Amino acid sequence: MPKRSAKDRHHARGPTLRVLLGAEIAMGPGKADLLEAIGESGSISAAAKSLGMSYRRAWILVDTMNRCFREPVVSAASGGSGGGGASLTAHGAEILHRFRAMEARAAGAIVEEFADFKALLRDAPQ
Repeated sequence: MPKRSAKDRHHARGPTLRVLLGAEIAMGPGKADLLEAIGESGSISAAAKSLGMSYRRAWILVDTMNRCFREPVVSAASGGSGGGGASLTAHGAEILHRFRAMEARAAGAIVEEFADFKALLRDAPQ
């Protein structure tokens, strides 16, 4: 799936894929966007800023993913004189890759039906 800018990430129109683990959303498009941004920036704070979310919200999403998957998805180092940082683990990179592949496959499988469905939607909510 092609990379989207931070601005485009919040304005996508179409079906979305979410993976639930009990009551938790283990992975969804926002979490995938966050993982991509962490991978690009090496920082949860910078990733959050690029996506227009608070650091606290980003940290909660990372914590949820780390609790839902068998191995950590993001590895974070505390701040200090050298600064903190964060990176995707190998497990996190695999999860992101597989999720994006599933998104693309799901969207491709319903392209005709979704086009018909989309024709029934307004341009914007009233």
